[in-house]
Amino acid sequence: MDFLLKSERVVVETKMTRASLGQRLIVKQLIEDKAHYQTHPDCDALVAFVYDPSSRCQNPVAIENDLSESQEGFSVKVVVAPRAF
Repeated sequence: MDFLLKSERVVVETKMTRASLGQRLIVKQLIEDKAHYQTHPDCDALVAFVYDPSSRCQNPVAIENDLSESQEGFSVKVVVAPRAF
């Protein structure tokens, strides 16, 4: 956990890609984070920011779309930036 905004009930998780942490491992870690924070007593929302300065994520839109979700009592928003154009 990078930040817990306790009164807002939001956890902010940050990740940065590197040679040893590409898209596959980022997705694996985010799936684990979602499962963990979904049961955290002070968390109703998880915001995950993936900083990808070297464009190691081949499909950042897929990461955002596949892992972001909103369900009753818990929501997840994943953002990958910057984006290669």
